[in-house]
Amino acid sequence: MTLLLGLIALIGGAELLVRAASRLAALLGVPPLIIGLTIVAIGTSSPELAISIKASLTNHPDLVIGNCLGSNICNILLILGIAAIIKPLIVTREVVWTEVPIMVGAHILVLALSLNGVITRLNSLFLVICCLCYILFVIVRGWSEREPRDEELMRYSSKKIRLPVEVSKQLGYFSAGLLFCLLGAEWMTNGAVALARDLGVSELMIGLTIVAFGTSLPELVTSLLASIRGQGEIGIGNIIGSCIFNILGIIGVSGVISPQGIAVAESALLFDLPVAIACSISCLPIFFTGHRISRWEGIIFLIYYVAYISYLILSAKAHHSLPLLSFVALWFLMPLTLLTFIVIIYREWRFPRI
Repeated sequence: MTLLLGLIALIGGAELLVRAASRLAALLGVPPLIIGLTIVAIGTSSPELAISIKASLTNHPDLVIGNCLGSNICNILLILGIAAIIKPLIVTREVVWTEVPIMVGAHILVLALSLNGVITRLNSLFLVICCLCYILFVIVRGWSEREPRDEELMRYSSKKIRLPVEVSKQLGYFSAGLLFCLLGAEWMTNGAVALARDLGVSELMIGLTIVAFGTSLPELVTSLLASIRGQGEIGIGNIIGSCIFNILGIIGVSGVISPQGIAVAESALLFDLPVAIACSISCLPIFFTGHRISRWEGIIFLIYYVAYISYLILSAKAHHSLPLLSFVALWFLMPLTLLTFIVIIYREWRFPRI
């Protein structure tokens, strides 16, 4: 019950955060992609941030790592997959040539800093600095590309609403959303730890599955609505921006406030981090070819997410079918995916779509 109440509070709080932040950004005439990469991405990642800070302060590092890695894997494979199936997503050149390489590099950086089994406070501070530099880079780029806000101002003028009053109202919504996120993080962290004890599984496992999926629901809702409404730039920016913020900002902040840094379990170092890196890298050929994510490419993402979650569940239970799943993944899914990427790249080279 505590886990469910925490999840509801987190989703509600994140919704308030995103709505308020998006409205404030729109008043400044910021482009949709920049809104997705910064305001919406950070807002929808607020549940992950709140839970990770709480877990770090209460000495549950597995929840921090599991939550961040699990959320990123869920964002790329599940959320992008579903959004693309609903409506093929158009990917801008900025995302292909800038954001995706940064996302891949961020995951590789965290892997390198985790090789000794712990992300120290100094290394965590470095991650935070990298995150702040990225946010500053996106803001500066967005400010130079900002659009006129005359239409927005005229809308408020026609309704005889003073702009400062509207800004104050949105700041109030933002504060309320932040409060709900903090309360939800408290309840959900306690519930996740209790569930792990009751089921006899590791906190890393709970973080990678239940907590990661729960905290990714704001990204899921935001990206699906953006896809349905034809605002694919916000959806794509939300996912990529959230992944970068999760891996750099959230792990970084959690490590800085923890006296011992963030311990990284061997299973996360050898399996989950490489999977997250592979998910990031898989975006490159799909995004690059035609600058879009088609429905069948979204189906590929979904298949891989189901396979990943199945592996985690079978591994936690030491199920007898685990070797079979590993065999299928190694000798069927991986070669098939590699062949698919080669065909995609060759087709784009011979018959470019744009």
